[in-house]
Amino acid sequence: MSGEILFLCHRIPFPPDRGDKIRSCHLLKALAQIAPVHVGCFADDDRDMGFAPDMAALTASHCVLRRDRSRAVAGLKGLATGQSLLVTLFDHPGLHRWVARILRERPIRAVVAYSAQMAHFVPLLQPGTRFLMDFVDFDSAKYAAYGAQGSGPMAWINRREGRMLFDFERAVAARADLCTFVSEAEAALFRDAIGPGVGRIGAMENGVDLDYFDPAAAFPSVERGQGPLIAFTGQMDYRPNVEAVESFARVAMPAIRAVHPDARFAIVGRNPTPAVKGLAQQPGIVVTGGVPDVRGWLAAADVVVAPLRIARGIQNKVLEAMAMARPVVASPHAAEGIDAANGREFIIAPDPAAESDAVLALLADPARAASIGAAARARMIARYRWDATLAGLPAMIGWDDAAQAAA
Repeated sequence: MSGEILFLCHRIPFPPDRGDKIRSCHLLKALAQIAPVHVGCFADDDRDMGFAPDMAALTASHCVLRRDRSRAVAGLKGLATGQSLLVTLFDHPGLHRWVARILRERPIRAVVAYSAQMAHFVPLLQPGTRFLMDFVDFDSAKYAAYGAQGSGPMAWINRREGRMLFDFERAVAARADLCTFVSEAEAALFRDAIGPGVGRIGAMENGVDLDYFDPAAAFPSVERGQGPLIAFTGQMDYRPNVEAVESFARVAMPAIRAVHPDARFAIVGRNPTPAVKGLAQQPGIVVTGGVPDVRGWLAAADVVVAPLRIARGIQNKVLEAMAMARPVVASPHAAEGIDAANGREFIIAPDPAAESDAVLALLADPARAASIGAAARARMIARYRWDATLAGLPAMIGWDDAAQAAA
């Protein structure tokens, strides 16, 4: 089939070094194997802008714009116009112009928008041009949960955002040919929320790079020191990650250190907030900030934890730790959507007390911990290779149907 693809994403999809970029980067690579791809996206900072030349090897053309609208300005505009704050935060006239030009000048046969706010840039398309909306997560539900848990002005803002963003998501779903989410559980939540009458909604799961996240691969080692090492990995200015490590450090770790006084909890990830940095003042807490290669920390850990209280979709951090053959203790939210067996391929613990108990049990039985880690690696190999999870992408954007019709 002749034709080209337009791919829009809220953060430059290269390199795959944080949760949202992991999915978007592999999605870009898969799209580039189907047809020439034009990428429109944003950069958060100079570091992100510097990746544009490297990404060029995968694209027919691209537009990378520095996101220059502050949350405060976006918030004021959103309140004034009655729009979602997330949508206004990522608005940019330059990207609207670039998208219009690409649609006018190139033979675009499919538009793929990654994350809800990028649907704002998808205009009314010509007949025969397919629109795949990859919501990834049911984002409005996350804001609604923040609003329900909190109080004061921020709770009101989050409740408002939950309502406004849901209205936007519903309108986008009504005009997209297909909407995808990171798991069937997430897709089902969205289906139930919007009710009947909206088009196709399905799952396009995350995968894991099993050649890279391989305990037998070559990577710099980390000096694990004395005593048990427990690790958490993630972007450390992301609210669910911040809340997760605060909970584990303040509640679970004291119980663990009561049995293992030399146990350490390593919080591994870039951009730790002041609150996260402050956790390093507690005994046994290590805050690394960004590291060149997370695999060394995963390999050194006796147990990897994912104690998220609010999470959406499939967590890359859990897949990566399992691929590295580490025993993982995850909250129900962090484990949701992962096709693995509790007690055999990972451990699900519903609260800090259960988390500390699960970690202590694994530390007391290294053979069981090793067995769970080996089973986790085997499950990732059997179920979560990227080429398997994205195998349905050509059909999702209509390439298979068109190719069959042409034949």
